[in-house]
Amino acid sequence: MDNPLLDFTALPRFADVRPDHITPAVDQVLANARAVVAAVTQPDTPASWDALMAPLADATEKISWVWDPVSHLNAVINTPELREAYNSNLAKLSEFYTELGQNLALFAKVKALAASADYAGLSAARRQIIEHQLRDFRLSGAELPDAEKTRFAEIQARLSELSARFSQNVLDATDGFARYIDDVAELDGLPDDVLEMMRAAAEADGKPGYKLKLHFPFYFPVMQYANNRTLRESMYRDNVTRASEFGPAELDNTLLISEILALRAEEASLLGFENYAQVSLAPKMADSPSQVIGFLRDMAARAKPFAERDRAELEAFAREELELDELHAWDLAWASEKLRVARYDFSEQEVKAYFSEARVLDGLFGIIGKLFGVTIEPTPATLWHADARFWTVRRHGQPVAQFYTDLYAREGKRGGAWMADIRARRQLADGSVQIPVALLTCNFTAPVGDKPALFTHDEVITLFHEFGHGLHHMLTEVDELGVSGINGVEWDAVELPSQFMENFCWEWDVLSHMTAHVDSGEPLPHELFDKMLAAKNFQSGMMTVRQVEFGLFDMLLHAELQAKGEFMAVLEAVRAEVAVNPTPAYNRMAHTFSHIFAGGYAAGYYSYKWAEVLSADAYAAFEETGHANPAVGEAFRREILAVGGSRPAIESFRAFRGRDPQIDALLRHSGLVAEQA
Repeated sequence: MDNPLLDFTALPRFADVRPDHITPAVDQVLANARAVVAAVTQPDTPASWDALMAPLADATEKISWVWDPVSHLNAVINTPELREAYNSNLAKLSEFYTELGQNLALFAKVKALAASADYAGLSAARRQIIEHQLRDFRLSGAELPDAEKTRFAEIQARLSELSARFSQNVLDATDGFARYIDDVAELDGLPDDVLEMMRAAAEADGKPGYKLKLHFPFYFPVMQYANNRTLRESMYRDNVTRASEFGPAELDNTLLISEILALRAEEASLLGFENYAQVSLAPKMADSPSQVIGFLRDMAARAKPFAERDRAELEAFAREELELDELHAWDLAWASEKLRVARYDFSEQEVKAYFSEARVLDGLFGIIGKLFGVTIEPTPATLWHADARFWTVRRHGQPVAQFYTDLYAREGKRGGAWMADIRARRQLADGSVQIPVALLTCNFTAPVGDKPALFTHDEVITLFHEFGHGLHHMLTEVDELGVSGINGVEWDAVELPSQFMENFCWEWDVLSHMTAHVDSGEPLPHELFDKMLAAKNFQSGMMTVRQVEFGLFDMLLHAELQAKGEFMAVLEAVRAEVAVNPTPAYNRMAHTFSHIFAGGYAAGYYSYKWAEVLSADAYAAFEETGHANPAVGEAFRREILAVGGSRPAIESFRAFRGRDPQIDALLRHSGLVAEQA
């Protein structure tokens, strides 16, 4: 194949893709898809699954096979040339999917299939896909008058462009920061491995001393360990003013946020909704914005007394032990680490020495094997970067899925951690099954010198979290593309498997098999684990209200904000209501809130806490039967992971748990219950 993006015979040829491959490949698959749409909407095409839905699935899957690798490369090895090609094709994708969603002839065909005598004989998965299609046609403006359809299409194209620019501004503002420090005394308190990472970064730039960056593995250790308060304050300010009016004008997201919100509100009005939050919730578990707001405020009311206690304890400790009369935002992580060490007699840096990458992966794969009956082995593949690796998942000896990992932070790579799919499970025309393939991306600290990569316990939790998403995608047994794996799963339930997997990072029988001290090789001492467990809910009140702050800001922004440009007033009001840690007036968290402005979580950030109720209750089933119980693991695989989006998430939960979800387990796990006398 001259164009690797059009080679559909195997896995993506990531290493062979050049920016000039993108436009021809996108143009070809879009042209093919439009031809298929024209054919299936002909009057003589029967409204049947094989004549209508199957060709559509084939055609749109080919678009994903081109665009998903491009989107991934843009996120992990961003270059100016790749970005330009990515941006120039975004509008084409938006235009196609908007016209697809507004195609009345296609809508009529799907409605005819739903009303046909054949419908009842279709599998539950196929009926679910059809129901989703009918809903999505209405949400795509299929029933709008022609003039409003045109405006709706313009809105979708513009939102795609704005979201991409928002994300790229955040990336550029992060990558564009550098601070070089010659005197190591200014970095007093930082661990040796962090200093070595900073020294190596400076050396790579041909500079003496140490390089500080805003990428998480560089930034957070400064906030957590640096005794230089002036440095912490400076780095804090640089971080929370990224992509705002305090930096380069071309990277300021202020006007983008206002326009995004205005366009979303206009979209909602066109569709007959009162606000965009209602649009967002239409395909989700939650019934209404008011239900979500009530859920979040109830969570805040339960957590805030614990958060206020956390704050008071930290203030007292800072005053009495650290000689800080006033605790500022840039002091929180530093003072909290000092308090953690004083109270529990261990530091995160001490724990980190036991979690080398190879042992962590072995432990992760081991618990997955025990619970779900699979094995995981490294596999050769064409990769995009030396950091990436490829793996095959086997069950009963047969390959059932594959996945890529790319675990380290670097310049040109989007921050955060995420799972994406590159292939979804489906039955092919010849009767064979296409196995799912996932992408698991994190931003952990890379190896320095001859030492392996070492992960903090929080990073281990993040890895388990993302792998939970991966399991949801990879262990599906549904053969219909639209609802296999994570496809078709309600957005506010999609975090269930990921947050569920986090719990195993707190089980001794799991951790004891995934640790070895980087120098001595000794496993994690049980005494240290006991201290970690005692500290598990350290400041959980403050962490809970912080998540509620994000979710409530997001929901109120999309449910109640009317005036453009006043999103900061919404954020300030939410903070006044739920936060316990004062925020400087210059803090511009919203300007880097990519989840809701560039990541699909608009009026959906609440889903982390919503799904945490489900995941904690699901994990309680393991607690009730001896923790990592393979029999319960098999039930979880069968009723949650295997069914994917082929039935409503609440039905899957009930099938596993035998009842509706309850909040008790989450409150108990988070330490948000009053201690018994």
